[in-house]
Amino acid sequence: MSGALYVIGTGPGNPEQMTPEARAAVDASTLFFGYAPYLDRLDLRPGQERHASDNREELARARAALDAALEGKTVCMVSGGDPGVFAMAAAVCEAIDADTARFGGVPLTIVPGISAMMAAAARLGAPLGNDFCAISLSDNLKPWNVIETRLRAAAGAGFAMAFYNPVSKARPWQLGKTFNILRETLPNSIPVVFARAVGRPDETIRTVPLSDAQPEMADMATCILIGNGYTRVIARDGQPDLVYTPRFVPEAGNG
Repeated sequence: MSGALYVIGTGPGNPEQMTPEARAAVDASTLFFGYAPYLDRLDLRPGQERHASDNREELARARAALDAALEGKTVCMVSGGDPGVFAMAAAVCEAIDADTARFGGVPLTIVPGISAMMAAAARLGAPLGNDFCAISLSDNLKPWNVIETRLRAAAGAGFAMAFYNPVSKARPWQLGKTFNILRETLPNSIPVVFARAVGRPDETIRTVPLSDAQPEMADMATCILIGNGYTRVIARDGQPDLVYTPRFVPEAGNG
């Protein structure tokens, strides 16, 4: 077997935020699997073949890519952002885990990328500058009660948070429920950042206090960042506000 599988992330959408290592994997590959909008970000040359599939077909997509690698092809699995953050690296690992006898010998390279939360944070300043967690609000692969438990635990522990998959047509109520859960614990003044399509031409970023956060402010292209009790919004003369979470917790000192 001379095939191989690369798993890459294209970054948030700005071509300049796709890493050189990911571009090298694209150049080396002849067959590409992924969700169509992510594949559309690639400038493929003649002879490079793409297989687009729906965003809910991750495991079938992973098996198809592994099968192609077994046939001797150099395959590239394409995600947005970083492939290891709520993306295809986990699906590929899951497919290998389910059939290690078949897929365990496939040469696999997972290439890190720039995640949506990191791109969004960089636009604002450093809202994730201290301890933080990332939570997907989709209940397609885990029950909603697990999400609620994690939200309460993260809020109670003082983590800043990044929310992926905040709303969809099938889940119109969950983001409003999320904000209500956070308001049980967090001050209403905590900044909430709605970062939509960061790095793309239709980018919009809006920061509001938790008291004013509404689910209508987000769609599936939005990454939401939630501050903690120490996160600050710094107004600057003639410049966008800075949102940052200090590197230290005041009660614990600066160590």
